[in-house]
Amino acid sequence: MTLPLTWLYAPGDRPVVVHKALTSGADVVIVDLEDAVAPGRRRYALDATVELLSSAQPLPVHVRIDTPRAVETLAELPGLSAVRVPKVAHATDIRRIAARAPGLPLYPLLESALAVERAYAIATAHDAVRGIALGEADLRAELGVRGDAALDWPRTRTVFAARAAGLPPPAQSVYPDVRDLDGLAGSCAHGRDLGMLGRAAVHPRQLPVIERAYLPTRREVEEAEEIVKAAAEDEGAVALADGRFVDAAVVAAAERTLALARREPLG
Repeated sequence: MTLPLTWLYAPGDRPVVVHKALTSGADVVIVDLEDAVAPGRRRYALDATVELLSSAQPLPVHVRIDTPRAVETLAELPGLSAVRVPKVAHATDIRRIAARAPGLPLYPLLESALAVERAYAIATAHDAVRGIALGEADLRAELGVRGDAALDWPRTRTVFAARAAGLPPPAQSVYPDVRDLDGLAGSCAHGRDLGMLGRAAVHPRQLPVIERAYLPTRREVEEAEEIVKAAAEDEGAVALADGRFVDAAVVAAAERTLALARREPLG
């Protein structure tokens, strides 16, 4: 499967929007049964999602559930690829969900200070966990912060927990201002510097900005190719023509850059 970089949210109670999301160019569509849906419409959202996912879909579809019970309703649907579990605070939260739907891939969302503190325990709670991510809106509200500076530590903590657990680098949380594409690009660049990979979106116009920000530049690809070639020609540590020192860790990073350029899963 192509390495996902874009994850587009669509409200489950608006089937027309969900269908548009499926043809938007996103790598993954996330049907939301939680925050994007008014409480009075959540039963309808679940029913509409069941109808949609009763058949196979052209790309991976995840569902962000609103209650643990929803997992049992969704678990056997052929169009469902994974479930995103909001407001996880304990490893036991994930184990309970996994017990309701054995074999279903799960993505815990860390949306509180307590969840961030327990990030590694949650990431390793069950072998059904395929990735973790921050829910920054709730976390921002709990911490009482407006700017981004206070969120850099939770972001880094999530990156470390994911990688220590053998999971892919986490995707960034959504950038809520769909008109500010320059701001989105800058935010993605910062997230990439922190070790994150890809981003959730709330509007299709954000998708190409996210993809462009996270794919290696032509220069980065050329440098990676040079490093891999030099390493293949001379075992052990080598020095490039410009004086840069290349060892096994540098080669591994270069190989990851080339895999990302080809959109292959990263090791």
